[in-house]
Amino acid sequence: MGRRLVLGMLGLGVAGVASARYVQGGLESFLGAAADKDPTGLTNLLPNGGGFRYYSVASSVPDKSAADYRLTVDGLVTRPATYTLDALRALPQTRLVRDVQCVTGWRVPGTPFAGVQLSRLLDAAGVRPGAGAVRFTCFDGAYSESLTLEQARRDDVLIALSMQDKPVSHAHGGPVRLYVAPMYFYKSAKWLSGITVTHTVERGFWEERGYDTDAWVGRSNGREDTPTT
Repeated sequence: MGRRLVLGMLGLGVAGVASARYVQGGLESFLGAAADKDPTGLTNLLPNGGGFRYYSVASSVPDKSAADYRLTVDGLVTRPATYTLDALRALPQTRLVRDVQCVTGWRVPGTPFAGVQLSRLLDAAGVRPGAGAVRFTCFDGAYSESLTLEQARRDDVLIALSMQDKPVSHAHGGPVRLYVAPMYFYKSAKWLSGITVTHTVERGFWEERGYDTDAWVGRSNGREDTPTT
């Protein structure tokens, strides 16, 4: 398995909890539980059965049920709004099947995502003149991201409610996450809770640490390879 992987798993100290989740929910639940409680960060090395790796910049993230989840849309808009999970489910849904590409190198081909086009929520809110960007905040209390308004209005930018034709799990950023199909996966913020229309782009968590703000697959972060679709 490799020395770092073994040491990371030994350092978790949550074998009992993780094993129980494995029995109940399979490999995804096992790794999600481990990643959520790992103080070493080494569970980032673990792919699940679908090829994904689990990343979180917070030490723990609360679960949100359909009853207590809320998504706010505010900032430079004329009609601020708050959506429940049921309200988002009731809106027209768009399904995309694209490759997921992480800037660290791993890729999961042909991954289905479905949800509400972000442009629909922006239109419903009424973007004010002078707005130029959209900022995303998350209920982990730490992560943030931004897109230009033009990027945010693309047809392949979703407020995702399902992934791999299942509701987005907690470990994958559920119940609602952002999905920015043409960009590296760090732009697709997990545990989405806020959409704020702003004048200009505000750098997100990883941009503050050196990643490109415009994260087009194959054309950013020092890469010039052919983008995947």
